[in-house]
Amino acid sequence: MDAATHREWIDQTTLQALAAHADRADADTDFPMASWELVRGAGVPAWSVPIEFGGLGLSASERLHGYEQLAGACLTTTFLLSQRDAAVRRVLSHGQPAVCAAFLPRLARDELFLTVGLSQLTTSRQHQAPSLAAAPRDGGYVLEGVIPWVTGAARADAVLVGATLDDGLQVLMLMPRDRAGVEIDAPMDLCALRGSQTTQIHCRGVRIEREDVLAGPAPRVLGAAAGGLDTSCLALGLAGAAIDHLHGEASVRPDLRPVAERFESARQSYRRQMYSLADGQVEPADATDLRIRANELALHSTQAALTVSKGAGFVRPHPAQRWARQALFFLVWSCPRPAAEGMLAHLLPDGDGEPACG
Repeated sequence: MDAATHREWIDQTTLQALAAHADRADADTDFPMASWELVRGAGVPAWSVPIEFGGLGLSASERLHGYEQLAGACLTTTFLLSQRDAAVRRVLSHGQPAVCAAFLPRLARDELFLTVGLSQLTTSRQHQAPSLAAAPRDGGYVLEGVIPWVTGAARADAVLVGATLDDGLQVLMLMPRDRAGVEIDAPMDLCALRGSQTTQIHCRGVRIEREDVLAGPAPRVLGAAAGGLDTSCLALGLAGAAIDHLHGEASVRPDLRPVAERFESARQSYRRQMYSLADGQVEPADATDLRIRANELALHSTQAALTVSKGAGFVRPHPAQRWARQALFFLVWSCPRPAAEGMLAHLLPDGDGEPACG
């Protein structure tokens, strides 16, 4: 399956409007409301919600196709969407019928914004004491500690969080943003995607009621590391924007055609791999391999776009400078150890001093 076989769920006019707002969404720490309204107007919040709850119920490959297009237009907005949709999937997989009925129709209509705070269970601070602790109390829990990476925190009505008990078991729960004891830091001064409003949340005696608990206690409440495809998809989308720019430059500079064609070949190959994984069971090793390849393509294609744009590409608001900065994000976003090790292996020079991937 390739991009040509998918129905187009978002029109080119919307994508062009998103691209026009992309530099501001990347640079400002304000929530990118103009961009989000474009996404909302196109019905994107309904993509991940099943039909029975008022959504569109897109398949995994259809949703990834849309994500790739959106990321090519505005990575900041698509990153926000990906974290919101990650919360939607957790509600679907872990929520009781009453929770699904209460949240999913409103999420499909974009009347509610959820995000996730789960990195403390997966990739962040894994070599120290749990950063977010839960203590049982009166049928619920009390939270103490820090949720280190939360995107769209100030915008969220609730955050889907994971915490650890004294015995090492984990609990998955919905934490309302306005619950007493929830303190949200100012957005981090990221080098890119500043409009994602990514920050830390401090929990100081936050009460979680029984009905807020979605799953656990369990040894690994999120399940085995499944190796999701969303991160790779967004990397492909960003790479695609840079590759399209290379095609445009090659149309007037024939010497660049082999460069653009080589990048295009890699994009098509990795896209086919992604769709193949989306249509079946995603194995961690396969997802990690795609993640490494997509990250590498994002880094190399955006740097190539900056190179051919020359000095003009290094000056805002030229998109080449933004793409090159944003590509660095994929080196740190939800990057488990196997993916990090694979990227390091590709970045190392070989024995002759030449880059291993050159």
